[in-house]
Amino acid sequence: MRMLIGFAITLLVVVVVLGGMIAFGTGKAPEAMQALSSPFRNTDMSGLPAARTMKARDGVDLTYRVIQAGSAPERIVIMVHGSTASSSSMHPLAKVLAAQTMTVYTLDMRGHGDSGRRGDLDYPAQLDDDLSETVAFVKKQHPGVPLVLVGFSAGGGFSLHSAAAPVGKNFERVVLLAPMFGVRAPTTKPLSDQAPLVTPFVPRIIALTILNAIGIHAFDHLQTLAFGDFGRPELQSNYSFLLMRGFGTGDYAGDVRNANAPLAVVVGADDNFFYPDKYAPTLDAIRPGIPVTIVPGLAHIPLIVEPEAIPAITKAIRG
Repeated sequence: MRMLIGFAITLLVVVVVLGGMIAFGTGKAPEAMQALSSPFRNTDMSGLPAARTMKARDGVDLTYRVIQAGSAPERIVIMVHGSTASSSSMHPLAKVLAAQTMTVYTLDMRGHGDSGRRGDLDYPAQLDDDLSETVAFVKKQHPGVPLVLVGFSAGGGFSLHSAAAPVGKNFERVVLLAPMFGVRAPTTKPLSDQAPLVTPFVPRIIALTILNAIGIHAFDHLQTLAFGDFGRPELQSNYSFLLMRGFGTGDYAGDVRNANAPLAVVVGADDNFFYPDKYAPTLDAIRPGIPVTIVPGLAHIPLIVEPEAIPAITKAIRG
């Protein structure tokens, strides 16, 4: 009887503690940072193609934009934006590549822009399924043309994850632009040294991780990340636990080791969030020979909007 009472008390304490972490373990979004929003203010967004949609397996419209090469394309590039963003953020880079005989598809990843429910997913692997269907759709439009996957920041982490998944076999190459390998990766600066982009709800994240480990997923749609307001309505201001875990790589070392396509990394020398000089040794320790290019003078966002980055990115795409 004493053991039963002790167990009941312990269980009650655990439930109360986890419940408190879920209910109150939140935080305030950081102030908007001009260094992350200002690069877009002077960026030429002319020629932004109209948004189009394709149907996902659940009937939801997934939004994308496409810029066709002026002649027969040498490659098809599928671009994955960074955290909070949408397809339009990749347009400055996309239109330059399209001028170099590449047809470029930029995506609104589900949970972002106009694809699906903002800030959330229905299940953990939904972005994987969406990318597989996108690849099938694109290959049908361009039979026999090589595909390259390009991902930026959080989208770079997701692209690395995709390279190690079965869908990775469809790509001639996967190019990671200032990729997010995870908060514990050697390449990631501590939050105290980063630009104030996001507030993670650490107590809630810990509680939901524990519940997931014992098979409880009822609270996975709760918000766990709050992003700063950059005054652009197309940006997503928060992520649920599902989207936080789904849009990235959960095991960067395993994904590098198991990648089904050649990898390349391009990063700015003045990146706000990552240590540029740590990518090469981090990758070499796992899989030697992955090319890493550091572009002088560029911070995080300028990597995808400034012309100085174009030669390195183009070279990485072409291998």
